[in-house]
Amino acid sequence: MKADIIFQYFPDLSPTQQKQFESLYTLYAEWNEKINVVSRKDIDNLYINHVLHSLGIAKIQTFKPGSDILDVGTGGGFPGIPLAILFPETNFHLVDSIGKKITVVNEVVKGVGLKNVKAEQARAEQLKGEYDFIVSRAVTRIKEFYQWIHRKTKAKSMHERDNGILYLKGGDLEEELNELKKPYQLYNLSDHFKEEFFETKKVVYVPL
Repeated sequence: MKADIIFQYFPDLSPTQQKQFESLYTLYAEWNEKINVVSRKDIDNLYINHVLHSLGIAKIQTFKPGSDILDVGTGGGFPGIPLAILFPETNFHLVDSIGKKITVVNEVVKGVGLKNVKAEQARAEQLKGEYDFIVSRAVTRIKEFYQWIHRKTKAKSMHERDNGILYLKGGDLEEELNELKKPYQLYNLSDHFKEEFFETKKVVYVPL
């Protein structure tokens, strides 16, 4: 399974980053046999459906060196691990309530050689830290997600965009976003990636 699709959309990667992206398939294929974090039939689509999907956030927002990003409900490490490879000087905190998923995350992080990731079994509500952005991939309805994390961003923003949520979600989101009753911006990933998988995929930005 080739990582070329990643290099096509992100042509400025260093040799180290290219190697790290290339190593993801073997690591996930190996660990997925022991602990299922990606559906079995989906492992061959790892680079499009999981890695590139995660990197959709980077098409909307680049993270500055020294900024802090929280990935809630990271599962097997998405979107956190691909973003941590792309932004090696940004700090990533990956949390999931299921311990064995965090085991996989830690092993992949170690296998790839990432030094900017901390993974922890925890619920978002229990966390004490503050972050520049909170990222996630469709763990729940956006209103519920907002309630979990709306007090966890830093007061001061170091990016041009205000600190907030960057949420990967697919399908028709109108009803879900209406119940949020907060300002938001919606970005279509089909504007950035031509693969059919991205036709209905979006990034929702909610300032906090």
